[in-house]
Amino acid sequence: MLTFPVIAPPKPSLRHFSFNVSGGRCERCEGMGVLAVKMQLLPDVEVRCPACHRRRFTRETLAVRYREHDISQVLDLTVEEALALFKDVPAAASRLQLLADVGPGYLQLGQPATTLSGGAAQRIKLAKELSRRSSGRTLYLLDEPTTGLHLADTARLLQVLQRLVDAGNSVIVVEHNLELVKAADWIIDLGPEGGAAGGRLIAAGTPEQIAPTAASYTGQGLRNIV
Repeated sequence: MLTFPVIAPPKPSLRHFSFNVSGGRCERCEGMGVLAVKMQLLPDVEVRCPACHRRRFTRETLAVRYREHDISQVLDLTVEEALALFKDVPAAASRLQLLADVGPGYLQLGQPATTLSGGAAQRIKLAKELSRRSSGRTLYLLDEPTTGLHLADTARLLQVLQRLVDAGNSVIVVEHNLELVKAADWIIDLGPEGGAAGGRLIAAGTPEQIAPTAASYTGQGLRNIV
């Protein structure tokens, strides 16, 4: 009687759940879920991958589930939805909470970086920075980080920026949103217009000092809210 050893299938590693590297992703579309069809003089057209049917991963990888969710379903979740799913996994919950704190809780986990707005991309970078141990000696430069944010999300972002300042860091923000401007320690107002008609120093000081400046559009906006 011949006997054969039973060889257990290899355990999945973290690389199996990433569509950026080979291992568990669909190699037909390289984890994109779609294939690009060349249209010669017209823009390329994306069609659903016939191998994974837009699910990005192999059948074996999709067989692994957490609370009835496979990796494809997890990547379809928004940050807020994923936070509820992984609330009992501290390493994941802490990172997801940081993302939710800076504003983009509406983004899907698997959303391509190329589809993010400039403001959303900055806020994700900010969340990544907050996950590191602060040295208290970092200078942060942000360009319109409130772009696309609801007023309530802007307030949450402001709290995050204040945390950076309270830790001893410096934050310089190019911003037109008065809710963020009025919370600044120091304002440098350039103008009076944009482009070639601007670039001159109109006023500098605290929000209370800028508000009564007649030549400052920013001051005119701050006058009734500071």
